[in-house]
Amino acid sequence: MSWVRILIHIVFSTKNREYRLNKDIRESLFKHITANAEQKDIYLDSLGGYYDHIHCLVSLGRQQTISRIAQLIKGESSFWLNKNYFKHEKFQWQDDYWATSVSVNDSDSLRMYILNQEEHHKDYTFEKEIDLLMNRF
Repeated sequence: MSWVRILIHIVFSTKNREYRLNKDIRESLFKHITANAEQKDIYLDSLGGYYDHIHCLVSLGRQQTISRIAQLIKGESSFWLNKNYFKHEKFQWQDDYWATSVSVNDSDSLRMYILNQEEHHKDYTFEKEIDLLMNRF
C-alpha cells in the first residue's frame, strides 16, 4: 500500500493582479473550490487569499502533479466565477502560479499564514509577499 505526504503551497493571482475578489466573493469562492477539490480527489488542506490572489496548501496524491492540480483549481474556479459573478466582464487568473514544497514540520505555521491573509496584507502587497516567499524558499 502506497503512502504519500507531499505538501505543496500554491499561489496564483488574478489576471494583471486586479482587485477582483472582494470578501463576499472570496468566501463563496473558497467554499466552491473546497467542494470542487473534494469531488476531484484533491486534498486541499488550507485555502485563503486576498483581493488579487489565493493561497492553497495541498497534499499531492501519488499520481497527481502540481501543474494538474493548479489547472483543475484555476480552470474550474474561473468558469464558476464567470458564471456567478462576472457575467459581463470576464474573470481570469494569471497564467502562471507560484509553488513550493512544504515540510510537514512547517505546515502549522503555513496554515495560519494562509488563513490570515487579510491581516497579513495590511502590511504587505502581493508583490512584496511573493518577494518574501521567494527569498525564504
